[in-house]
Amino acid sequence: MAVSESRNASAEEVLKAALELFSRQGYGATTMRQIAEKAGTSLGNVYHHFKNKEEIFATLLNRYFQVLLDPNLRLNQVFARAAFPEDLEEMAAAIEEVVDRFGREIMLIYIDVIEFSGKHVRWFYETMAERFHRIYDEPLKARKERGELGEVDPVFAVMLSVRWFFYFFTVEKYFGVPMHFGMDPHQAVHEFIKVLRCGLLPRGEPCPQGQQPAQKSKAKGRRARS
Repeated sequence: MAVSESRNASAEEVLKAALELFSRQGYGATTMRQIAEKAGTSLGNVYHHFKNKEEIFATLLNRYFQVLLDPNLRLNQVFARAAFPEDLEEMAAAIEEVVDRFGREIMLIYIDVIEFSGKHVRWFYETMAERFHRIYDEPLKARKERGELGEVDPVFAVMLSVRWFFYFFTVEKYFGVPMHFGMDPHQAVHEFIKVLRCGLLPRGEPCPQGQQPAQKSKAKGRRARS
């Protein structure tokens, strides 16, 4: 193994150890020495890669946000098609995959809010509306002009859906309160989609069905949760 590859591998072990410790016991309760011990390396080696604990914490969050901005992420491919609201089922499935895969990183967001008043995550949410408007403004405006969408601001509805799905699956999977809506989680998602797509007021026609996501194999589901 080349020297640079060895250093990168060592840094990755530090980040992996820190992610486990931060997500389990918080930022303030985690020490650099604990990170070193968890990573199986020396304290000096940790400082060789990172100047302090906060840099490690910020690196972990930034890496997660870069994943969320990756155009190859299934969720971003759903966004790019701008097929809202027909794609709500596919969007929910893609967000569930992200929550399954990155639960520890999501916990860091809550830790940042509690221990840093949102210092390291603020930029991502401050730029959220701009990102969604850039993708959805033109196609959804055209659909409104054709009379295919109602009075509600459709880009607002997209953002509401995304935030609700992330919050819902995070609570279901990591807050220790499964079925917190009093029903099977996928039934709860189905009900939310019906409310968003069709509203509460009586309709003159049946509520249309959306695009059903492709079924994941059981093996793939297990890998996503590992």
